[in-house]
Amino acid sequence: MLKTGLAPVIDSRTRLLILGSLPGDASLAAQAYYAHPRNAFWPIISELTGTELLAQPYETRLARLLDLRIGLWDVIGRATRQGSLDQALRDVETNPLIALIARMPELRAVAFNGQAAYRLGHRQIPSTLACIALPSTSPAHTMPLQAKIDAWLCLRTCLAS
Repeated sequence: MLKTGLAPVIDSRTRLLILGSLPGDASLAAQAYYAHPRNAFWPIISELTGTELLAQPYETRLARLLDLRIGLWDVIGRATRQGSLDQALRDVETNPLIALIARMPELRAVAFNGQAAYRLGHRQIPSTLACIALPSTSPAHTMPLQAKIDAWLCLRTCLAS
């Protein structure tokens, strides 16, 4: 089944861009990033920023991310995939990351949520930006939550003034 990703969540103040691979079925159905109830993204970002996001409505979460200078998008714009697993991706069309990055003059780093995102996207990122590969927040990636949080905490330096 052909699947198309979501629109980017950025503005000109974005310092950190977090790129996933392609939203899973729950996120595409909800038209919301990281909508699967067991995805650890929102708890991890809450811990990273010291801001409780999980209990907030989705639009409030996105607005708060932008206030925190964090942007979201995906490496893949369209692909064929049965289910939600990255291993099932076929006929991948990547998003125009260079054009997006040009719209963020304060961007310092690009973080990749999972190995598939990193593998497909890091070569598109200018060498002037830090590229950070992180463990996937997906429930399919069975690393303990605290280990994921610990790995993601390195992003604090990208957000410091």
